[in-house]
Amino acid sequence: MSDIIYPIGCRPLTEDLGTDELIRRLKTLAHTLQAMEQDEAQNHQYIPLAIYLADDYFLTHTSRDVQLLVACCIADVLRVYAPEAPYKDQELIKTIFMFFIKQLYGLKDPKDPSFKRYFYLLENLAYVKSFNMCFEIEECQNIFCQLFGMMFKIINEEHSSKVKNFIIDILNPLITEADNFTFELLDLILINIVEPNKSQNKYAFQLAEQLILKTSDSLEPIIKMFFNQVIIMDNVDKNLAISTKIYDLIYELNLINPNILCSTLPQLECKLKSTVESERQKVVALLARMFSEKDSQLSKKHSALLRMFLGRFCDIAVGIRVKCVQSSMHFLLNQPHLRDDIIECLKARQHDSDETVRYEVVMAIVETAKRQFRIVAESKDLLHVVRERTLDKKFKIRKEAMNGLAFIYKQAVCDANYLPEDVKKNVDWIKNKVLHGYYMAGMEDRLLVERLLITCLVPYKLPSIERMKKLYHLLGNLDDHATKAFIELQKNQMKTRKTVSDWVKLHQTKDITPKLQNQLNVKQAIICKLLPDPIKAAEFLTKFSSNMRKDPSLLRCMEMILKRDVSCKECADTMSTLLKKLGTPIMTNLYYNTVKMLIERVASVMVDKESIGVLIGLIENCMQRGNVVEEIGISPAEAGERGLNLLSMLSYVFSAHFFTETTLRHMISLLSYEEEYAAPLILKAFSHLGRYKPLAEDNSLILEELAPICKDFAISGTPKQAKHAVRCIFINSQTVPLVDITTATAPTVHPIFTEIIESFRTTLVPDCDQRQTKVVTLGHIAYNMPQAFMTSIKNMIARRIVKELLIKGVEEDRDCVLPDGDWCSEEDLPYDTRCKLDGLKTMARWLLGLRTDEQAAQRTFRMLTAFINQRGDLLEQNRLCPAEKSWLRLGAACAMLKVCEQKGVGDQYSTEQYFNLSQLMHDPVVEVREYFVRKLHKGLGKGLPNKSLPLDFMGYYVLAADESDKRVLDLVRNYVETDVNRRREYLKNIATTAIESVTEAQTLYILPDFMLAFAIPALVHDPLYTDYEDRTQLKMVEKRLRFIIEPLMAKRDAFSYSFYKNLIEVMKNNQDSMAIDINDPNNLKLWAACDLAMYIINSKTGHCDSAMNTAFSVDIQLPAMFYKPHSTNDFQNQKIYIPLDIYSIGTTNSKTKLVSSTHSSIATTRLAENIITDHISIHENSSSNMQENAALFDDIKRDSSEPATKRPRSDNALRSSRS
Repeated sequence: MSDIIYPIGCRPLTEDLGTDELIRRLKTLAHTLQAMEQDEAQNHQYIPLAIYLADDYFLTHTSRDVQLLVACCIADVLRVYAPEAPYKDQELIKTIFMFFIKQLYGLKDPKDPSFKRYFYLLENLAYVKSFNMCFEIEECQNIFCQLFGMMFKIINEEHSSKVKNFIIDILNPLITEADNFTFELLDLILINIVEPNKSQNKYAFQLAEQLILKTSDSLEPIIKMFFNQVIIMDNVDKNLAISTKIYDLIYELNLINPNILCSTLPQLECKLKSTVESERQKVVALLARMFSEKDSQLSKKHSALLRMFLGRFCDIAVGIRVKCVQSSMHFLLNQPHLRDDIIECLKARQHDSDETVRYEVVMAIVETAKRQFRIVAESKDLLHVVRERTLDKKFKIRKEAMNGLAFIYKQAVCDANYLPEDVKKNVDWIKNKVLHGYYMAGMEDRLLVERLLITCLVPYKLPSIERMKKLYHLLGNLDDHATKAFIELQKNQMKTRKTVSDWVKLHQTKDITPKLQNQLNVKQAIICKLLPDPIKAAEFLTKFSSNMRKDPSLLRCMEMILKRDVSCKECADTMSTLLKKLGTPIMTNLYYNTVKMLIERVASVMVDKESIGVLIGLIENCMQRGNVVEEIGISPAEAGERGLNLLSMLSYVFSAHFFTETTLRHMISLLSYEEEYAAPLILKAFSHLGRYKPLAEDNSLILEELAPICKDFAISGTPKQAKHAVRCIFINSQTVPLVDITTATAPTVHPIFTEIIESFRTTLVPDCDQRQTKVVTLGHIAYNMPQAFMTSIKNMIARRIVKELLIKGVEEDRDCVLPDGDWCSEEDLPYDTRCKLDGLKTMARWLLGLRTDEQAAQRTFRMLTAFINQRGDLLEQNRLCPAEKSWLRLGAACAMLKVCEQKGVGDQYSTEQYFNLSQLMHDPVVEVREYFVRKLHKGLGKGLPNKSLPLDFMGYYVLAADESDKRVLDLVRNYVETDVNRRREYLKNIATTAIESVTEAQTLYILPDFMLAFAIPALVHDPLYTDYEDRTQLKMVEKRLRFIIEPLMAKRDAFSYSFYKNLIEVMKNNQDSMAIDINDPNNLKLWAACDLAMYIINSKTGHCDSAMNTAFSVDIQLPAMFYKPHSTNDFQNQKIYIPLDIYSIGTTNSKTKLVSSTHSSIATTRLAENIITDHISIHENSSSNMQENAALFDDIKRDSSEPATKRPRSDNALRSSRS
């Protein structure tokens, strides 16, 4: 120690000094060294002192201050002697720098009193780049790892920018000047830029980020080498923390400095081609983020990688396809130049087999629209994708697609965002598509459309004038199908309101009797079917019912919501109040959600008295071609008519909102407009109001003001005006609202009708003015008030209608333009022919009004049948053009169908007339066939069971199988399915909701399966079926039978094998009603058709197992109109009437099929007959047969107060089984 030279003013440092003294001497030395300049000649003498300071005594001293001062001294020594340090021994150098690292930990707390010395140490080391000395020793990487690790640990928010900069100055050269940069050191840097470290210590992240930016050129080779080893060679060092975060690391590096990955990203192509799904999943997630980032240029720099990534949209793995689709929203938002490519990918995935992928496609587009609406609104392809998904088989997908489209429509049309007109037109079809969703079978779809109507299409929160403009625009631009859906929606909501209102009214009674409880249960069962899950709904409605009894305020809220004339605001506020009483609005609160769905169905928040007044004003402005037309966005030529159609519909659903003096007088003022469409629609609206509350009862002054106007229309208006004028005054002149005018026994007759009838006595003559109008007026007066003018109307019908119009010949030289071809529109027919058509309708209306005049009905049926038999040319003068003949025979047929809907007069047709009418199904003119079948379907489905065509007429459908026009054939097929399902649904409703019961025999004539008993006679008497042995004709008969049997068998749970077996057996054991003897050709054709029907059923079911042999206990009675029993009471027809070499019928207990030639031996034929007997020859009254059948009628409750059939001709006979 004696050879150690100390700078002037510094005393020796010995081990025997006390700590305090040692600290004082070290401070003096530190200050001296700090001020010392670099002068090699002078400072060479202090090398022993420098080596002495690195002694273990000082480096391991117990005092932190001693260690810190020694570190500062050594750092100054390195500065003074730079670039040649006085330390040559590698172990000593390693020890010194590990000592520095240990001291630098003191930087962690800037509030430490010694922080300035720590900062000085940091500054000194950074200034001299002292750590570069470590490059000369073998274990330098270990020192660097310790240093880097320490720096990232101590950095925190309290450090100043100087501290951070000095740290970077220390670390930077260790990267840029390193010859052997290890993965371990790289790991220490990069682990700080990925999660969770990135979030846990954001200052370490910032330090690493700045370090990477400053050393990117030096880091790029090592990073490339690292990723090459991991991605290409799949050599992962598990000791490296970043080895498990490869893709997160690439993403973060790309954010920091994309250039650093220029040579790395192409390596990802091999991972995109990996056979391991998890690898592809990770790299797809990475590339999706990187390519779709805002302002990202990667897609332009790495186009090959982009194309390969886009190919993953079609990956075999569902999860990868989902990830790709999920990323598409960000592409659409942030990468405009890639939108076309992404749209093509989405179009490819919209039909994906996996529902999750399809769902994400919809969500990606919808979320894009919510963030940047115009991207989607301006893209027809994106809109088309969402449009197609509204028909997806999964409701979850349909729901999001419908919600998305409705949101787009609301943004484009309803919100004041000043979009260009072309964009608005681009999305204008959405309203049609949303309403088309009401045609879906599921209740969830219907509830969704109802909610979207009042929240998006016509937002209920808008002020009245804006709301009515949106409603006007909506209805003014809907297509026909959407318009029908809107009307159906409103009608269903009206029915639901009525049902729920009746249910709520029952809660007003305090004492619950068994009868009242039964009524509550029936109503509640009906309401449950109006909600998506009836079983769960029943539970929560029971709870809601109990709560209404306990809480009067809850009951008052429901009464207010269901009030007919409640205002929109009042209804919405009451809904909000009621929902607050139901608990927390969360998904798990099923009680809340169920009641909310019910309230949404019955709430009237779209129309009220104020808005009706506003709407009428808008309609009048449009009829005047005012400026509102352009604002609403409807064609000026159609705006008035569309508005009045809307008004008419609203008058039916929301009648109570029309009863204000201002509204009624405003409607009357609209009758002064000369447009032909105006008066019929306004008068129709008044008729709707009269059904709710007649004007005679509510406002007689309005009625008296309206009556003379209607009289003028009835005498000198158009036929449509006359029709609605008569209805309007008749309905509104009743003192009691009429539920059904056909059941009114003594209706009130307004004086204008007497005046009209008196004027017709002299004015309703051939060639009179407005003859067609007067004929129409007469028909409607006869229909509504037949008893009031019995003699006068009967005389006018006989003379003016029948004699002077219907059976009057046609002049040879007609002064009119005759249409060309077999068909034309009704308006193109000559005037006298149009009068005849209305004359036929007048005859039908007169009979419907009489209801019980059987003789008049029989005479009328004969005349109408004559029109049909003569192909429309009643007098066979051959002076009518083909189109006129087509219309006249069609008019006669439709008149017959109309009359047949009415019990009494509708029962008077004969068997021959029934078969003659069926020939309209084979009319040579396709328009006649289509029109007739539409009327047939309408009659069969209207007012089950008492106001519809009887089941007899469903038998006509069997003749439609030969339809040559595919469109009409598809239409009829749809009608058959609809009518079958409607009748089955009606029977099901009776089973669950009827309080009392009807007879099983009556139920039989509603059951659609029984239509086979009417279809086969229609086949037998068809002119095209003449020979039961003709194979071509049998194939035709088979085709026809399949046409009706297949829809009947479509639903296994509704099909009873034994019912058909019993029915066909009974039919085969009877004769055709028009047969002369047992060998009559009609009998043979009948029995052959029965065998064919049984063959078809067996071919569809295979061998009859016990599941199909379910109970059927009703004694089948065939209609006497078409069948008569055999002269022998115990007659059993076991013969087969179809060729066995073509048709094979398997046995009940065997799968054996019999194929035999018609020329086969008698033994073979008898064998076949025995096999058939096993199928269809089971004794009708055997006990085993009664127990083996399936109950189509099990547990069906009957309603005797409203008979299921209105068809009895006598006390004991049903209409369908006429004698």
